[in-house]
Amino acid sequence: MASITFAETTRVYPGSSVPAVDRLDLHIDDGEFLVLVGPSGCGKSTSLRMLAGLEDVDAGQIFIGDRDVTHLDPRDRDIAMVFQNYALYPHMTVAQNMGFALKLARTPKPEIEARVRDAAELLGLTDFLERKPKALSGGQRQRVAMGRAIVRQPQVFLMDEPLSNLDAKLRVQTRTQIAQLQRRLATTTVYVTHDQVEAMTMGDRVAVLNGGVLQQCDNPRELYRNPVNVFVAGFIGSPAMNLYTTSIVNGQALLGELTIPVPRAAAAAGKDIVVGIRPEHFEIRPDGLRVEVDVVEELGSEAFVYGRARIAGREQDVIARADWRQPPAKGDIIHVSVDEEHVHLFAADGDGARLPR
Repeated sequence: MASITFAETTRVYPGSSVPAVDRLDLHIDDGEFLVLVGPSGCGKSTSLRMLAGLEDVDAGQIFIGDRDVTHLDPRDRDIAMVFQNYALYPHMTVAQNMGFALKLARTPKPEIEARVRDAAELLGLTDFLERKPKALSGGQRQRVAMGRAIVRQPQVFLMDEPLSNLDAKLRVQTRTQIAQLQRRLATTTVYVTHDQVEAMTMGDRVAVLNGGVLQQCDNPRELYRNPVNVFVAGFIGSPAMNLYTTSIVNGQALLGELTIPVPRAAAAAGKDIVVGIRPEHFEIRPDGLRVEVDVVEELGSEAFVYGRARIAGREQDVIARADWRQPPAKGDIIHVSVDEEHVHLFAADGDGARLPR
């Protein structure tokens, strides 16, 4: 096992003047489960592929432990990768698929059998070792792909959206199994996903990328509670944070019928400000911001209201959590207010940096 360090790591694809990954500085501790997350094209898969040796590094360095692996061949990096497509050999049994890399490495047959047997027991695949991939479910195939990585006993696991081919229920089940497995093996793991719920529930830390630039890297709770800028605030959380650009009048940001106190420095600057409010921090009350309800999502243990309100001179979307026992109906008019302690404030210009309260 080993730590991983990206040091000012940059990748610019031929024919492009814009880096796919721009000066990535990131340290991953030995045994840590780190998730790279962001929208399509943000550079997360490119970062993973540079670490694996599948993409060139145009500037900067990558270290695994104390070794500079920036220009090493993939086979010399002591990593194992699990891809989005399982890439299992259809003519081989589960046991043969799992042990194939060891066979190529001329590992003695008794050791191959022992490692495959141990990995199969760990993954609940003991009863399927003689089956072919076509006789397995999607979740079982994914576990075989995991087993193929585990038997190699690498220093680092790399996973590139491994759950995207599974249905919703199986995805939830399998992500829990992967997280539990990583804790037991204590192998340094870098996991790429576009699903921020997946990221928040699996990672020790989550690194959020946008446009090839690292925006924030922290534990899931801190990312949710204290996003460093507007992008992270809007990306992390489901449903997403409500974000409104509005003016400051007499030291307060105006959100329709609501007024939000802002820091003295921001008020003195006289510029617009971005106000962020998570759906669970809107409270339905007799007075406050007037919202016309368009849709109500009832999820059993909770309900979310999607509606419209007049803010900053125009109609804007509002998402609020409602009492699941008595949610409003489509077409209702409700009023919401917010405790200023739970309001997030960001600059409306530049990179939308978080403002201190």
